[in-house]
Amino acid sequence: MIWASSQPLMDNRHAGPGFLVEPGFVFMAKIFFLVDGFNLYHALDYQAIYRKYKWISLTKLCGCYVTDRRDCISGIEYFTALATWDPGKLARHNIFIKAQENEGVKIFYGQFKSRDHRCKACGATFKKFEEKETDVNIALRLFQLAVQDRYDKAIIVSGDTDLLPAIKAVRTTFPAKEVGVVIPIGRASEDLKKHTDFHYRMKEKHLSSCRYSDTITLADGSTLACPPNWK
Repeated sequence: MIWASSQPLMDNRHAGPGFLVEPGFVFMAKIFFLVDGFNLYHALDYQAIYRKYKWISLTKLCGCYVTDRRDCISGIEYFTALATWDPGKLARHNIFIKAQENEGVKIFYGQFKSRDHRCKACGATFKKFEEKETDVNIALRLFQLAVQDRYDKAIIVSGDTDLLPAIKAVRTTFPAKEVGVVIPIGRASEDLKKHTDFHYRMKEKHLSSCRYSDTITLADGSTLACPPNWK
C-alpha cells in the first residue's frame, strides 16, 4: 500500500489515505515508518495531559513528518507485545490495534517475559514482566526493507538507543538511503539525533491533530469506541 503525502497539492486538494493524486504527479521518495509501540506508549503515559493521545491514528501521525508533498508513505509498521496477564490492558490494546489495522498499518508482535525480582526493602520475591524483541524486530525490518528496496527514507518513531547498531549498519551498507527518527514527546535522545540523517521532535500539535474521535467507524461498518480511561 502506498499513501501520498498529506501536504496540499497545487489545486488545494490533499493527498493521503483514500485520496487520489493529480494525473502525472511524480513521487520523489518512498518513506517507510517503523513505530516502536511501547516507547511511544510510555512517552504518552508519563504525563497525564498526554494520556488522551493514546487514542491516536498512527497513519495521520506519520503523515505529520512527511514534509515534502512529493514524497509518499510506502508503509507503516507497528511493533508491540500483548500484556496477556492483564485483561483490561489487553482489551484496550486490542481495540487500538484494530483501529490501526483498519487504516492499513501492519502489526509485528514481540512478547513479554516474566522475571523474578527481589524487593530491596523487605526481601520478598515477586514477578515482573519485561517486554522483549521489539528492538530486535525493528532492527531486522529496517535492514530487510532496505534489502528489498522498500524505502528511500526510513523513519523510526522511538527514542530507544538500542536501535543505534541497526541504524548505523543500514546507513553504512546502503549509503543512498536515509534513516531518520521521530523522538516521542517528552523524550530526548542526542545519540539517535547524532547518528541519523534527520530527526523530528514530536509535539502536542502533532498529537492533537491526529487523535481519533471518541467513536470511529471501520471499513466493515462496525464501530470502535475509545477506552474510557484514554479520554
